[in-house]
Amino acid sequence: MRKLFRIFLAPVCLTAVLAAVAYAAVTPGATAPDFTLTAIDGNPVSLSQFRGKYVVLEWFNSECPFVQKHYTSGNMQKLQSKYTAEGVVWLAINSTNPEHSNYRDPQRSRAIMSQWKGSPTALLLDPEGGVGQAYDARTTPHMYIIDPQGKLVYRGGIDDKPSFSLRDIPDARNYVAVALDELLAGQPVSDNDTRPYGCSIKYKY
Repeated sequence: MRKLFRIFLAPVCLTAVLAAVAYAAVTPGATAPDFTLTAIDGNPVSLSQFRGKYVVLEWFNSECPFVQKHYTSGNMQKLQSKYTAEGVVWLAINSTNPEHSNYRDPQRSRAIMSQWKGSPTALLLDPEGGVGQAYDARTTPHMYIIDPQGKLVYRGGIDDKPSFSLRDIPDARNYVAVALDELLAGQPVSDNDTRPYGCSIKYKY
């Protein structure tokens, strides 16, 4: 029994160690990895083209109930509209494997974003998952904020209510809104590293 326990424990421990190492590579204060992805309108978008601005990265999957919570309620759209109006760049990124049932091609993605009246600066597709893995994005949504110098200043959950119930939104502490308000006021982010929640990202392995 002891030998059997060791056999099953070892791979789990190794996975945990590898995840911890990957996550540590993108801690707040580190330079955010640059990338270029294709938006659903067919145009290439690079992180580096927005140097000098605050950039929000929002990991997105329209089929995830946690994402649906924030879109069907209008919560995500309000954040996008408010902060892009203040000069913040908002990039939604979908790292879903094209062979997974949750994958939506550019045409379907455009229809979904239009139906939800989403207003990110761009919705980018990351079908190989390289950008998501570079940031160690784990869930949808998983949120990141990058400062004008290209440094990561926030990573984590959208708020402190890890549920897919719309009723939790009004009482939630929205970490992204708080962080952006602090940054735009010239203040440091008070909670810069929080626990993300949502659906696991359907990476291509």
